[in-house]
Amino acid sequence: MSDRDAPLPTRPLGRTGMNVTRVGFGAWAIGGGDWIAGWGAQDDKDSLAAIRRAAERGVNWIDTAPVYGLGHSEEIVGKALAELPAEMRPYVFTKCGLVWDENDRKAPPQMAGKPDSIRREVEASLARLGVERIDLCQMHWPPKDGTPLEDYWGALLELKNEGKIRAAGLSNHSAEQLEAAEKIGHVDTLQPPFSAIRRGAAEKELPWCADHETGVIVYSPMQSGLLTGHFSKERAKALPENDWRSRNPEFSGDALERNLAFAESLKPIAKRRDATVAAVAVGWTLAWPGVTGAIVGARGPKQIDGWIDAATLELDAEDLAEIAQALEKTGAGSGPLSPMALS
Repeated sequence: MSDRDAPLPTRPLGRTGMNVTRVGFGAWAIGGGDWIAGWGAQDDKDSLAAIRRAAERGVNWIDTAPVYGLGHSEEIVGKALAELPAEMRPYVFTKCGLVWDENDRKAPPQMAGKPDSIRREVEASLARLGVERIDLCQMHWPPKDGTPLEDYWGALLELKNEGKIRAAGLSNHSAEQLEAAEKIGHVDTLQPPFSAIRRGAAEKELPWCADHETGVIVYSPMQSGLLTGHFSKERAKALPENDWRSRNPEFSGDALERNLAFAESLKPIAKRRDATVAAVAVGWTLAWPGVTGAIVGARGPKQIDGWIDAATLELDAEDLAEIAQALEKTGAGSGPLSPMALS
């Protein structure tokens, strides 16, 4: 058996009973560009091929959300699941709490948390995904409709008890919110933003999760493409209007200069480890205590091959020290510089 064919290592996802590969397929971009946070035009055939390639390479979970493409991402995931052999079918993680207006697809979705809304969203996700039970359902963001945490978290726990979802988690929630939810019922997982550029979750949220046996799946570990080793100022300028990154401050001005300088600093490490810059960037997030896995996006099968080595890459003390020095030198991002500081 070649290294390419060898099974990918897994880690327990908190107390859920699911063992997940260290990288999962992120389905944000495959939602397409016809909504406010889209990534530009996307070919559904490429999306299906990407999911199949990820499954063939051993990735055993997919992370999506109803709002990605306003239902389209979940529909594509559902189609991929139907086409995959049973032994290759991954766990499916999705979310709730963002409700859109079908009459104005470019309007910002409402951050909603009322229990009846959550129940409707979960039923719609089950239908789009073509499954009888969602493996993990996560509250996408804290709601802004006045719903208290006790109500929306209680609704997810009820759905778990009913068997509609296997596990319940929170996304984009603070350590204080995690603590409040834990008093009502165990928080199975947290999904925070986390990359070498966006390091804030390392201060409170990751330690909280490690202390409470809460699984952590981080999103945007390559900072939405900035840390792939292939991004450039020219590419940033060419981003289409229907790509949300064209409006994000990390992709312009001084921030872009710092981010690209940091990405360049990863190339010697990648060469030394016989890996891609993307794999090193993702591997950095996986080196932190408390992190179970990283959600990594792909819009086509070739992109899978660009980061799959992160699933087996173990950065050592020399690598982590070099990355910390590069962060300090370039001034990219903010937050703790290295997991070594916690040991």
